[in-house]
Amino acid sequence: MRVERPWGWYEELLSGEGYLVKRLLVRAGRQLSLQLHHHRSESWTVVAGDGALLCGDRWLEARVGVMITIPREAVHRACGGETDLVILEVQHGDDLREDDIERLQDDYGRVIN
Repeated sequence: MRVERPWGWYEELLSGEGYLVKRLLVRAGRQLSLQLHHHRSESWTVVAGDGALLCGDRWLEARVGVMITIPREAVHRACGGETDLVILEVQHGDDLREDDIERLQDDYGRVIN
């Protein structure tokens, strides 16, 4: 099931005990909120497109094959570049609720915690 967001969309692909796999599409020129999670870590793998990835204070160029590990409570963000950015996201943790998100900045007027 595809879930539309102001920055693009995501789909849940696979889940099991302690993990959840999603595909995210971040539209060109858009970005996820600057955020962190209290109950999960994430691993991102860029599978298509371009853009930029932030984890902590480190920016990485997002291009096919780039992988990044986002520890629990690390500030992070993904930005679409000149083309749509497609990321495979693997969440790890005991509590993988969608509402485990603390937004620190958001371009789309969503609630900042």
